[in-house]
Amino acid sequence: MAELGTGGPAPLAIVLSGLGLGGVQRTMLTLADGIAARGIPVDLVVPDGHGPFREQVPPSVRLVELDAGMARLPWFRARKRRRSLASTLALARYLERVRPRAAFSASHYVNLSLLAARRLSRHELPVVVSQRTHLSRAVRNAGFPFRRRPLLGRMVRMAYPSADAIVAVSAGVADDLAEVAGLARERIEVVPNPLRLEQVREGAAQPPPHPWLAPDEPPVCLAVGRLAAQKDFPTLLRAFARVRQNRMARLLVLGEGRERGALESCIRELGLSEDVELPGYVENPFAWMSRARLFVLSSAYEGLPGVVIQALACGCPVVSTDCPSGPREILQGGKLGALVPVGDSDALAAAIDGALNGRVDRTVLVRRAEDFALEPIVDRWLGLLDRDRRT
Repeated sequence: MAELGTGGPAPLAIVLSGLGLGGVQRTMLTLADGIAARGIPVDLVVPDGHGPFREQVPPSVRLVELDAGMARLPWFRARKRRRSLASTLALARYLERVRPRAAFSASHYVNLSLLAARRLSRHELPVVVSQRTHLSRAVRNAGFPFRRRPLLGRMVRMAYPSADAIVAVSAGVADDLAEVAGLARERIEVVPNPLRLEQVREGAAQPPPHPWLAPDEPPVCLAVGRLAAQKDFPTLLRAFARVRQNRMARLLVLGEGRERGALESCIRELGLSEDVELPGYVENPFAWMSRARLFVLSSAYEGLPGVVIQALACGCPVVSTDCPSGPREILQGGKLGALVPVGDSDALAAAIDGALNGRVDRTVLVRRAEDFALEPIVDRWLGLLDRDRRT
């Protein structure tokens, strides 16, 4: 745990569920670095500082591991929501001791924990909570008693109105949150995930990371994401099998997760073992994106898929499911890449085949990614602290 001194200016706290792999962690680490670059002290506050992203914490940001013994017990550590809620008292102690100037949080259970911790600490700092995915989907997801999370919606309806500002990463997420949480839509600010463009350019310039990405090889389709049901990679594999019947092509899926075994079985059953690989998680996906012929998102749902923005920043054409939500907003209603129905392998195969046959002005894709540049988004986050939006 970092030493928490009381001297110097008060930090801005960014509260996360941990440093495991995930788009939320990557995004908020980028935001933390961007804020610290403005000369503002930043504390990255987590229940447990272990995880793959620990090495990615910027040197300019202080990592604070909460003294939350309960959150480190195996049952609580096994799930982010349990770990976050079990850390609430420790987070309240942090707020009382350090008295940060403000706090940002990301994802619903962390948001709930931070708002409760503020009440317990009696330190009236501004709190900005952010919703990263559809709340309605989280309420419906299996894995809680009765295969629903019926308390989550009620907890959000009770707690979120006390936040000083509420952020959603896309208009779709904002609309869903307003409906499920009973919030006025105008209370919710849409602020997309930030992208550090120079990091993308540097990563894209690295040597080819896989022999299939050499210039004289068949075209490569690329997908990136956790090997989880949400990403619906089985639909992608079935679509790619149809594409492969008519043309030479290959597929690389970057990421790791619980579905690896099932996906490997699916690859064998479809006869794709020579043309599909699952290389696992990689630190620098940009070197892959800049050399792939096509990026494919097959997700059943998202909030705002950062990998699509990253692919555009690398000049890589995109085909995506028209899932809730984000792809339609990023791809400007399909003008910048084909959108297909969720779970429709035939439509996805046709879109992939069409994109491999077509030509795209890659400079247009890069310009669209610039709309998500870090500096303007840091401005928007810090601007939220100047306005009291509680009702």
